[in-house]
Amino acid sequence: MTTPSPLWQPTDAQVRQSQMYQFMKAAAARYGFRADWPGLHAWSVACRDRFWQELLDFAQVKPVRPATAVMTGTGMLGTKWFPGMQLNYAQHLLRFRDDRVALTAEDERGRTRSLTYRELHRQVAGFAATLREMGVQRGDRVGAFMPNVPETVVAMLATASIGAIWSSCSPDFGIAGVFDRFGQINPKVLIAADAYSYNGKKIDSLPRVQGIQERLPSLEHVVIVPFIETKPDTSGIRNARLWADCISAAEDLPFEPVPFDHPLYIMYSSGTTGVPKCIVHGHGGTLLQHMKELMLHTDIRRDDVVFYFTTCGWMMWNWLVSALGIGATVVLYEGNPGYPSMHHLWELAERVKMTVFGTSAKYIAACEQAGLKPGKEHDLSALRAICSTGSPLPPEGFRWVYENVKQDLDLASICGGTDIISCFMLGNPMLPVYAGEIQCLGLGMDVRAYNFDGQPVIGEKAELVCCAPFPSQPVCFWNDPDNEKYRDAYFTHYLGVWRHGDFVEITPRGGVIVYGRSDATLNPGGVRIGTAEIYREVEAIPEIVDSVVVGKDTADADVEVCLFVVLRPGVTLDDVLAKRIRQRIAEGATKRHVPKHIKQVSAVPYTLNGKKVELAVRQMIHGQPVKNRDALSNPEALEQYSRIV
Repeated sequence: MTTPSPLWQPTDAQVRQSQMYQFMKAAAARYGFRADWPGLHAWSVACRDRFWQELLDFAQVKPVRPATAVMTGTGMLGTKWFPGMQLNYAQHLLRFRDDRVALTAEDERGRTRSLTYRELHRQVAGFAATLREMGVQRGDRVGAFMPNVPETVVAMLATASIGAIWSSCSPDFGIAGVFDRFGQINPKVLIAADAYSYNGKKIDSLPRVQGIQERLPSLEHVVIVPFIETKPDTSGIRNARLWADCISAAEDLPFEPVPFDHPLYIMYSSGTTGVPKCIVHGHGGTLLQHMKELMLHTDIRRDDVVFYFTTCGWMMWNWLVSALGIGATVVLYEGNPGYPSMHHLWELAERVKMTVFGTSAKYIAACEQAGLKPGKEHDLSALRAICSTGSPLPPEGFRWVYENVKQDLDLASICGGTDIISCFMLGNPMLPVYAGEIQCLGLGMDVRAYNFDGQPVIGEKAELVCCAPFPSQPVCFWNDPDNEKYRDAYFTHYLGVWRHGDFVEITPRGGVIVYGRSDATLNPGGVRIGTAEIYREVEAIPEIVDSVVVGKDTADADVEVCLFVVLRPGVTLDDVLAKRIRQRIAEGATKRHVPKHIKQVSAVPYTLNGKKVELAVRQMIHGQPVKNRDALSNPEALEQYSRIV
């Protein structure tokens, strides 16, 4: 089998200038391992205590009190990281206090704002003083029902500075969806915007804020951020204060020293099949893992301008904001990325001289379908990296980027999850990029692909697992004192090994191909098939706008592959098109991938974070209820699936 040619290869100068290379050379000189990528990764896994200490020093994380050890205990559930250490996540993110731009924000209406590091520190100090005045203490919860705006970052950092715990829900959740999350953690303070806009339409948040307050007796204060209206009517909300009244002139910003694993964030699973899991992440693990991924794997420095399209309820928001700890400029965007046109984000990239552009496979596909050529239509001379996550980026997406955006950039497909608030595999400025393949496994992450027998395999489709502890594992699940939910979520399939739920292949050169969620893996005739292999072929057909594929159980214990397609306006699924679809899948994948059923639908259901909800579609075609539809951005799309197979 011939090795494919890379789409991009860093020059020797680019490799040597990268922070990954500098970290590798210094560590190799100190510890004697081979100074190349395989040597560095092997050392980072085999000598985890030395690696994470080296990273702590490289990232200039300066704890208030040092640890007594790097790690104690054994196993994925028994290891404790940096015991005795005292630090604060917000203190590291606010270590710069100069006039360089920290945050630049834009919304779909074209309104722009920016805050320097000095102004950011001042606002955080003011809001932290207000939170203390409200009685917020270490360990209390602060909830946010906010769009992606600077006030959200300010409020999060103020919360963290006190040692309180931040938790966020996207403002497009309904009351029930918010209560499913915040009702489990009992926040003392809620921060919410008066409204937000999407696709040019104003959506009022205040009636839902009032409904949330009625269902959360723990709430003592509500802070309203005027995002759409200058003077929103808050008369129906008890103990409501406007944001401007909560930013005092306080200059002093004390940081509460907390242990390495003190709770920083409470994140949530998607919640489409039950009440969302409340996943707790700590100050130290979040900070250290993000510094590794941002500084080494993405090569971000102080002069970078970093963007990721995300809501505040998705872990990529937390990942993006951590770039403040490097002193970079963080770009926030609120609204529909395709409004008023698909050019909007590329125009933003040109305007702010973006160096790192973070997006999703879905957005890249939409740009391709719209016929965009951003590299010709916009000045992207500053751009040096594109990151993509949310779903597997197919080879066509890789090729479109290099043909239509820019030839000289690192296209880093990355993959991880809310569960670890970070990535298992991601980009690498020292390595080439191959179509459809993530560049490498994360440093310090003992990631493998396990077959049915629980054996590691290379070059085969298998379960993504992690065999050794790492600092950004959840501290715990909220209200799970015996770790029963935590253990059941990851450790029941392979004893003592984290099973993440992705179906992957680790290639002989060390890259990773992701085939989709393993709980959505198809199994016709006993052969495991990743859904991404089908999407790759189907969505290259011009008439198809979107698709979702699931398996339907049969009476004889087999599985039938069911493909649902959304077609371009004016196109109808007929026998001719269905035949072309089947032929394309058979030739591009295998005959086993060819669907038994192909049906036209009006829409594919997605989570609020933009991920296809294959499991919910599968439940619908089997006549099973789908719970917590508030977790979906378009729950109305589900009903049609119960009637068409």
